Amino acid sequence: MAARWTPESWRGKPARQMPEYPDAAALAAVEGKLRGFPPLVFAGEARALKASLARVAEGNAVLLQGGDCAESFAEFGANNIRDSFKVLLQMTVVLMYGAGLPVVKIGRMAGQFAKPRSDATETQGSVTLPSYRGDIINGIEFTPESRIPDPQRMMQSYSQAAATLNLLRAFSHGGYADLHRVHGWTLGFVERSPAGEKFRALADRIDEALKFMEACGIKADNPQVKEADFFTSHEALLLPYEQALTRVDSTTGDWYDCSAHMVWIGDRTRQLDGAHVEFCRGIKNPLGLKCGPSSDPDELIRLIDILNPENESGRLTLIARMGHDKIGAKLAPLVRRVQREGRKVVWSSDPMHGNTIKSTTGYKTRPFDRILGEVRSFLEILPSEGAYAGGVHFEMTGQNVTECTGGAEAIDDHALADRYHTHCDPRLNASQALELAFLIAEGLKASRLNGQDSRRAAAAAQ
Repeated sequence: MAARWTPESWRGKPARQMPEYPDAAALAAVEGKLRGFPPLVFAGEARALKASLARVAEGNAVLLQGGDCAESFAEFGANNIRDSFKVLLQMTVVLMYGAGLPVVKIGRMAGQFAKPRSDATETQGSVTLPSYRGDIINGIEFTPESRIPDPQRMMQSYSQAAATLNLLRAFSHGGYADLHRVHGWTLGFVERSPAGEKFRALADRIDEALKFMEACGIKADNPQVKEADFFTSHEALLLPYEQALTRVDSTTGDWYDCSAHMVWIGDRTRQLDGAHVEFCRGIKNPLGLKCGPSSDPDELIRLIDILNPENESGRLTLIARMGHDKIGAKLAPLVRRVQREGRKVVWSSDPMHGNTIKSTTGYKTRPFDRILGEVRSFLEILPSEGAYAGGVHFEMTGQNVTECTGGAEAIDDHALADRYHTHCDPRLNASQALELAFLIAEGLKASRLNGQDSRRAAAAAQ
């Protein structure tokens, strides 16, 4: 039997990717303050997300998860939040219209402050310093003082997350997400792009459909048209912060991490006996688990059983991040084993993290064609194994950045320097994200039809 879980039981386990704070008393003081702060999200909201993800697991909805690689203090502002929200709304409409299914919308927002790193240190010239691990931990400036982990940063992260959530709730339920406003979601620099033109045509068709409904006497002012359920997520990496915001739900007596509706375990912290798995197994939030090319089918089943022992639909999302050149060989054995064992999961594709390269000009980038290639492989592999390709997970922004090469804009290596603003990994800009949504919508429709054919064939064989 599993050992008894408590919010602090992770402290007795090996913890990777965690900072070493030089002042333990200062860390304890911040944790104490955070424990007394209001929750950022509520248990009922997390349960609503789980119910929505259950529909994805059953093949009756699509998951769209996207947002910043790492939120920063410097770029925090209402306009950036609004613009990213706009792009996610546009992507939602494209996927919903193309795939013919409702879309579950989850932002990498209001908490995505910490980042795992490949190396513990960074060297510039003859100077070596600790790596930047996200604004919640240390600063991006390459100085000894900036790179010291500072627990006070958790306080600023909480405040920024609270303000972000406040604005997202207002956008979601205050009329901004109304489908009658669909034309108003297009950002200026996107409007002139091929994806913008394509979206304008789609928006015209939506306008016509709404007018037709009204002409038939069907009121188009119901919540499904005028509002949008929107949830938040981040990697549960900095466990002192996550524990401090973990609370008992007064209605059920269960523990919930109230820093976000959904949290995930990264590919670098998914050890069976690790602190991150230990923490996440005890909270009742929907969970994500990144599955990289080193994932083993036997180990994956053990992780699923630790994180979802009741085999609840909607509890666990497996996020495949293999790389366009590895997914063909690495993903199918995992899907096959999960299907054979009858485990209920959502399968989602993260085509970003396995496709990071260094450009000829020295910038980290992600080629659009490789991102699209991994998604297409994902949409082919899942139905071929009798599983449902449930969704996608992107690092993107509403800003007009030049961080990923390719796409209809044909951003090349030399153009990366124009507007390369990320604090960590390269993100799709709004135009690239929208272009990708159209391509994925076509693939999702084909994948769903292929999956239906596969299930009918399997049923006939029985």
